[in-house]
Amino acid sequence: MGLSIREKGDVVATFRFVAVRLMETLAGWVPSTPELEAKALFGRHLWDLAQHADLLGRRTAELRLALHHSRPPVSGYREVLAALDGLQRTGDRFGGAYDAVLPDVARRYEGYLRITDRLLDEPTVRILEGALTDLRRMGAERDALLAERPDLAPRDHTSVRRISALAVATADFVDYRVAGSETVGAA
Repeated sequence: MGLSIREKGDVVATFRFVAVRLMETLAGWVPSTPELEAKALFGRHLWDLAQHADLLGRRTAELRLALHHSRPPVSGYREVLAALDGLQRTGDRFGGAYDAVLPDVARRYEGYLRITDRLLDEPTVRILEGALTDLRRMGAERDALLAERPDLAPRDHTSVRRISALAVATADFVDYRVAGSETVGAA
């Protein structure tokens, strides 16, 4: 049995929430990161995440939710996003984003693609497949920058391991609505 429209909507709205939070995190890092190359990379990638959030937000309306509706994930995954947002050093930011959270988001997109009906949910499939392509490119661009600027690489992987462990501990990050509940306005 596949996902219901309600469940698809909740998942897509949660994916949108995460994309928006990641975009906001990178936007906050741009002015507070001293290295120009890192600022430029974060700026390009926050644009990518904004495009993902927009597409996912348009999809929520097609899934009987408000246009650009966001649904916060379960509290454990909000901790992941808060931990990422709190990183201060450029190397930690690179590690937290590109080695922990973005790969976790990619795994969640891939997991959704495995369980959804690719014909009945083709718009979501196309959005997620495009986002996965972007996420791979974003990681490769970070790797290319670190090849040129190894001084920007994470030195202490404690924060990456902590964020990864929080993400893994949150197996299902969607806070599904109960039947009969009303949709909160768009975010």
